[in-house]
Amino acid sequence: MDFAQIHSKYYCGIDLHARSMYVTVMDKSGKILFRRDMKNDFKIFLRYVSKYLPSMAVGVESTYNWYWIADGCHQAGIPFYLGHAFYMKAITGGKHKNDKLDSKTLADLMRGNLFPKAYPYPREMRPTRDLLRRRSYFVSLRAGAYTHIQEIFSQIAILDVSGQDVKNKNTRRLLVERLDDPILQLTVSSDLDLIERLDPIINTLEKTIRRQAKHHDPRAFATLNTTTGIGDILSLTTLYEIHKIDRFPSVQNFSSYSRVVRCERTSNGKSTGGGNNKIGNPYLKWAFDQIVLRAQIYSPSIKKAYERLISKHGPRQAKSIMGHKFAVAIYFMLKNGQAFDETRFLKGMF
Repeated sequence: MDFAQIHSKYYCGIDLHARSMYVTVMDKSGKILFRRDMKNDFKIFLRYVSKYLPSMAVGVESTYNWYWIADGCHQAGIPFYLGHAFYMKAITGGKHKNDKLDSKTLADLMRGNLFPKAYPYPREMRPTRDLLRRRSYFVSLRAGAYTHIQEIFSQIAILDVSGQDVKNKNTRRLLVERLDDPILQLTVSSDLDLIERLDPIINTLEKTIRRQAKHHDPRAFATLNTTTGIGDILSLTTLYEIHKIDRFPSVQNFSSYSRVVRCERTSNGKSTGGGNNKIGNPYLKWAFDQIVLRAQIYSPSIKKAYERLISKHGPRQAKSIMGHKFAVAIYFMLKNGQAFDETRFLKGMF
């Protein structure tokens, strides 16, 4: 947990909602100077807090809609701090909760230098990153439809329908004719309709992403693209979720953020469970899982090493170990500007 060190004359905590926000301004001693519920409009906000500028810092919890207030503060030259939502709950959990109290708590955390930082992702790269995330959602939706069709056939003991049969655009409609029940026919037809609607959408997104993304950091993109089996889209997903590798002070910090290591939770020498494993970036976790699967297709050596891990630790732990190795490799590749070295990657695994 990393706390922001904020040194300002005034501290503004904002409890942000979809259409409105509750604002509290206090001084260093904790005296409340202003509090008000107002519409989400930066011009209105500036009008009310102008008397505290330029000696005021603003703090907001990292909800889904913080972009506009961060951009407004940046343009107005107001120091802006984004708070890590989960860590704030760990610090401030209490019996009572309301907008007025939440905004005051944010200001209190700021003035006490106990404000847990989140990363305010830069404005110019947000649209492409969010488009990559949307593309990931559509791909997952399509994969679910592929799987559901195979499950339908497995339920009635038709076992020769493979994933490739479902993905074959020229012949997959013939699968419907293999079913006698009209309800099952409709179910499979509906899944195929969804797949065929998603295919052009995903293709359009990928073309736009490739066109928009490469100029943001071509050197890092080229470095990532040397990784065995990664491909353009996985490289771009990884690049846009990381942004700058320098924001991670250590490889351990990066691995934790990528969710490729388990959190140790003990008390009195005993394990207390595996909670908090979802703190971090789920999109990076997904990317490293995909890299593990794809690398085996393109490298017999990586496939052999992965199979050895499975025989020793089981499939789930093997995937975690290999995902962690890729995370460590990519961290140092980006840090040092070096291409992927498969021999070095596999060292000690045989």
